[in-house]
Amino acid sequence: MLIMIGANEKAITKILSRGVESVIEKDNLQKRLIDGKILRVKLGIDPTAKDLHLGHAVILRKLRQFQALGHQIVLIIGDFTAMIGDPSGRSEMRKTLTQEQIQKNMSAYLEQAGLIIDINKTEVRYNSEWYKDKNALFFLDLASKFTVARSLERDDFQKRIKEGHDIALSELLYPILQGYDSIAVKADVELGGTDQTFNVFMGRKVQRRFDMPEQDIMTLTLLEGTDGVHKMSKSLGNYIGLTETPSDMFAKIMSIPDTLMPKYFLLLTDKDMPDAPPKQAKQKLAHTIVSVFCSNSNADKAQEEFERALKLNANYAN
Repeated sequence: MLIMIGANEKAITKILSRGVESVIEKDNLQKRLIDGKILRVKLGIDPTAKDLHLGHAVILRKLRQFQALGHQIVLIIGDFTAMIGDPSGRSEMRKTLTQEQIQKNMSAYLEQAGLIIDINKTEVRYNSEWYKDKNALFFLDLASKFTVARSLERDDFQKRIKEGHDIALSELLYPILQGYDSIAVKADVELGGTDQTFNVFMGRKVQRRFDMPEQDIMTLTLLEGTDGVHKMSKSLGNYIGLTETPSDMFAKIMSIPDTLMPKYFLLLTDKDMPDAPPKQAKQKLAHTIVSVFCSNSNADKAQEEFERALKLNANYAN
C-alpha cells in the first residue's frame, strides 16, 4: 500500500474516496497524484437539455477537486455525439436532436458549469472539432476495431432486446465515439457516473487500439432526485436545477426523503451529516447547497421564506 505524504495528502484521499464508487487503476492514479504529475482529466457532457442540475454538480465537484490540485481538467461538450444520443440507462431509442436544438441547449452550459469549476482554467472542447471533417472511411476504420457482440453485452441493450425494443446502429457507435474523444484530448483520467461505466471503459479500449496509454477511470455515485427513487433527471421531473431561484432550490431540497440526506451531504457538500433531528439536518443541507449556488445571504432569505410558508400552512390547516 502506498503511503501518502505532503500537504496534499488529505486532498488526494478526498479525490480518491469521497463519493467514488470505483477507480481503475487506483494504484496507478494514486501514484501519479502523489508524484505531482499534471494529469489531463476528462469529463464529457452531451447537451441534451437546456440546464444542468445537482446530479451534474456531483461530477463537476469531483472535477473541481482535481483542478484545485493543479491538474488540467478538460470539459468536452458533446455537440456531435448528442446527435446520436447516449443509450446509457435508456429503455428505448432517444429522439434525434437537431443541430439547432443542440446549440440552444448548450448556450448556457459553460455559465452553469462555472458555478462549480473555474472555467477560465478549464480546457473546453467540442467534439465536433474532430468529427465534423472526418470522412466515412474514418468511421468505418474506427468501427472495424470493435465487434457488435461486445457492444451488445451492455445491460441497457440486453434489456431492450428482451423487451423487444429496437437498437439503432448509431447507438452502437456512441460509446466508441465517446472513447475516441479520449484520444483527441489525450486524456489521462476520465470521470463518469456509474451509469457511464461501459462508455468510460470504452475510452481505455479505444486508446489501446491506437497504441496510446490507457486512461484511469473514476466512476461516481449517482444522485437520486426529489422522488428518492430514480436518478435525477429532467425527463423525470425529479431534478433540482443549478439556476433555480434560492427559494425554489431550498424548498425542493427540503422535499427530498430523509433517507437521502446522508447521500446529499456526501455528494454535494464538504460536510458530514450533522447529528441533529431530521428537520434541522435537512435545513442545514438546504442552506449549505443554496449558499454554494446563490450566496449565503440568499440562502438565509430562502430559509426564512420556507419557514414563513410552513407557519402559514400550519395556521391555515388549523
